[in-house]
Amino acid sequence: MTTVSRVLATDAALALIDRLKAKHGPLMFHQSGGCCDGSSPMCYPEGELLVGDSDVRLGEIGGCPFYMSAPQFAYWKHTQLTIDVVAGRGGMFSLEGPEGLRFLTRSRLFTDEEQTMLDSPLEPSLP
Repeated sequence: MTTVSRVLATDAALALIDRLKAKHGPLMFHQSGGCCDGSSPMCYPEGELLVGDSDVRLGEIGGCPFYMSAPQFAYWKHTQLTIDVVAGRGGMFSLEGPEGLRFLTRSRLFTDEEQTMLDSPLEPSLP
């Protein structure tokens, strides 16, 4: 069965995640409140940002959970996010800042087929 991921990461982003994990231990991501392509996902030590009922876990990148707020997810639910890295300073509290790099979110709309797969309930496990 083919699966569709809501969030992916480029090789450059995965390499930076590995460097940051070596320095800071387990990490987590939370998509900033931006409304469009180019918004910054924020990287924190895992557990530093409290997530709750108003957050949606989209998946993992580099073994790190990736969240966004439920209202923002309602806006972005039809898009696949790809986390990339570019030169420059990002969010003030995001861990990659001192590296002279910033994470960047790129997006694309899911195809109709992909959206159907995402909207379909999971099949029950067989004994």
